[in-house]
Amino acid sequence: MIGNKAPDFDAKAFVDGRFEDFRLSRLRGKWVVLFFYPADFTFVCPTEIQGFAEKYEEFKKAGAEIVSVSRDTIYVHKAWVEHDDRVAEAKYPMVEDRKGEISRDYGVLDEVSGNSQRGLFIINPEGIVKYMVVTDDNVGRSTDETFRVLSALQTGGLCPVNWEPGKATLKV
Repeated sequence: MIGNKAPDFDAKAFVDGRFEDFRLSRLRGKWVVLFFYPADFTFVCPTEIQGFAEKYEEFKKAGAEIVSVSRDTIYVHKAWVEHDDRVAEAKYPMVEDRKGEISRDYGVLDEVSGNSQRGLFIINPEGIVKYMVVTDDNVGRSTDETFRVLSALQTGGLCPVNWEPGKATLKV
């Protein structure tokens, strides 16, 4: 997927207390952090929803939008937000993928469980996938590492191991 156009999709989303029609391509011109998670009302997933919610303003200041996707419906997303204070912090779109089409297009549909795997994609303003990572369901992602990678990609330069925002890139 790296270097290819991110699959576009139309779906329903629960966003900051309301239902909306969502289309990924409407975010062209911005960086997008698109992350998939297995299911609402689980153990690791609310920690990730909260983690990205806590850094949402930092990502927005960097010109990026956060979007989450799971196989749950927008009604389950709403119930989860109303039930779990950690999840209630999310102001970014929580997209439903009932048929699994979005997860399948991004290669993260677990055909055995029917859930989305824990996949994360960073998409540039032109809609090209620049970064992806898929982890085991038991391992939550690092929002700090995601922000570091986003920042590295935004430099347009060569970033060495353990590069951090503000550090020099490599010279060719």
